[in-house]
Amino acid sequence: MGNSKSGALSKELLEDLKLNTRFSEEELCAWYQTFQKECPNGRITKEQFEGIYASFFPDADPTEYARHVFRSFDTNSDGTLDFKEYIVALHLTSSGKTLQKLEWAFSLYDVDGNGTISKNEIQEIVKSIFNMISQDDKKTLPEDENTPEKRADKVWEFFGKKENDKIAEGEFIRGVMENKDILRLIQFDEPQKVKDRLKEKKQ
Repeated sequence: MGNSKSGALSKELLEDLKLNTRFSEEELCAWYQTFQKECPNGRITKEQFEGIYASFFPDADPTEYARHVFRSFDTNSDGTLDFKEYIVALHLTSSGKTLQKLEWAFSLYDVDGNGTISKNEIQEIVKSIFNMISQDDKKTLPEDENTPEKRADKVWEFFGKKENDKIAEGEFIRGVMENKDILRLIQFDEPQKVKDRLKEKKQ
């Protein structure tokens, strides 16, 4: 019975999400209420998703990054996210286990979905991350990573790659797990702020 259009979250989906995310039943139900309000048809479009992201970053432009995040979670490529895809997205980007997070990060960076990452793809995502960093914060970045190009170069050097090489998923995950610096360079590290804002929105 419990389909996504009904007012309450179905028991099966609730159990599934409790098992696969760190959210409590209470949190999931609150998310669901908000989701239903914003997306009465039970699906969130890319534009709505970008809008939600934009509300978290009033001082920057997260559109491009949101588009990549959306692509990486639209697992069936239908141009919308259902509640489950949306929650898994929130969980992974804010509090997922490291391995899951890295598998997701790989799919985020694998822009064309061909199973490997090129230097251009790293540059594309890093650039979208830079758009979300406020001007003030950019001024405090170290000299050797204060532009998307420098940061992409640094990541590429960590992997010991030549200009036209590719990085496979296993290699990417291993490399990042062995080097905390890469992790810092490839992610937009503001999940806590986002989570705080989401909490405010729910109240």
